[in-house]
Amino acid sequence: MINITHKSPTLRKAIAQAIVKVSKPETILAVKDRAVPKGDVLEMAKTAGLFAAKRTADMIPDCHPLPIEFTSISYEIGVMEIKVLVEIHTIYKTGVEVEAMHAASVVALTMYDMLKPIDKGISIEQIKLQEKKGGKSDQQSDFSQLKASVLVCSDTISQGIGEDKSGKIIIEKLENLQVQVQEYRVIPDDSDQIQNAANDALAQGIDLLIYTGGTGLSRRDITPESLEPLLDRRIPGIEEAIRSYGQQRVPTAMLSRSIAGTMGKMLVLGLPGSTAGASESMDAIFPAVLHVFKVLSGERH
Repeated sequence: MINITHKSPTLRKAIAQAIVKVSKPETILAVKDRAVPKGDVLEMAKTAGLFAAKRTADMIPDCHPLPIEFTSISYEIGVMEIKVLVEIHTIYKTGVEVEAMHAASVVALTMYDMLKPIDKGISIEQIKLQEKKGGKSDQQSDFSQLKASVLVCSDTISQGIGEDKSGKIIIEKLENLQVQVQEYRVIPDDSDQIQNAANDALAQGIDLLIYTGGTGLSRRDITPESLEPLLDRRIPGIEEAIRSYGQQRVPTAMLSRSIAGTMGKMLVLGLPGSTAGASESMDAIFPAVLHVFKVLSGERH
């Protein structure tokens, strides 16, 4: 199975279908009248579908076991066919498309098995996904007009001791979202330089300013203290999301002092300086955090 530990649980929904075609109208009438010798086809098939939804990971090797929190199985009955509709919801890190299609398939197969004694011409067709919601695919927009600046706060790296990795990871993740990274610099843990960089970015029309480093508890970790006086508004929800995400992975994430807020219409983020901390912080809030610009500037972005 692929690694999904970097993902966050969100509400996921999927609707799948399968169509059972019969060869004579009498078969549909027998289903409606509950006159099929093997029993009530619709209820039996629904029960099988409920079991299938919950057992998908046991049947499909690459599917992750996940909590099925809602399953609906319904039918659209025509003259010569029955359309099966399966809707599944979960709050998890990955979607339920396969679960919905697996359940629809098993519903259709159960109907086939129960109807074949009275109709030898049954076929199963169009097993497919109709709709899916949830996850990062729902959050995608055009962020190509956003301009970003990435600043690494580190005494040692600014002195040429050591190599920056956190800033480069942040840049890579921003570029994957088509955000324009217009500036990348390494500066020391110096309050004046941190504040001057923020004011310069605001004057240059930067939309997103990200600092990495200086959010810990050592004497030289001063990024939050330097930025806080400049912010018009703190955004606690972003800070909480970063810490909550990190806490689920590393217990010491509780010690991080990430900061988020706005200067005018510019979003300012102060993220951890460790490679893992910076990467996980980006995973925790992007791309959802970029929708803040719709609030700050209408639909400009």
